[in-house]
Order: sequence, then C-alpha cells, then structure tokens
Amino acid sequence: MTVALMWEAKAAPGRADELLAWARGRRLAAEPLRRETFTAPGERVLVITWWDAPYDAELPELPAPADGGLLARPAHRWRFTSLGPDRPDGPAAP
Repeated sequence: MTVALMWEAKAAPGRADELLAWARGRRLAAEPLRRETFTAPGERVLVITWWDAPYDAELPELPAPADGGLLARPAHRWRFTSLGPDRPDGPAAP
C-alpha cells in the first residue's frame, strides 16, 4: 500500500522564501519513496511524501518550524491512500 502524507503551511507575510527554505532543508528520520515540494499564491508551501506503508503506520512528518513567527497559521496535515494512477478512459479499478 502507498500512503501519501501532505503538509501545507502559510507563511507569515513576507516570509514565504524562508518557509520554503525551511521545508526543503528539513530532513526526515527515514527516506520516503518520493518527496515533492510545491508553492502557491498566498505564501503557501506544500510538501507531499509517499511511503510504502499501511495507512495507520507511524511515519516521520514535517513538524512545525521552531520559529513560531514563520507561519501565519498552524500547518495543516493530511494522510491519503493511493488508488493507483488514473487511466485516460477513467479511474483505475480498485
């Protein structure tokens, strides 16, 4: 099973570059299958990691930055189970 962990945070005004650098520089206790970092308008940073693990496995996640003033609000975290890639003619069979 593949589990994706998503971590999304909104930087304090004017601190998006610092938040991005913090997120990209943060190493996890274990290496995921894949890790990708995104940005979006509104000074948002999103990090998704993919793991070969059960849905409820204990997995390393990005913490909140130690610099409490770096974020405009607490980070959001979500966990998803992959259903596999979608096909052009419709979703993959479960």
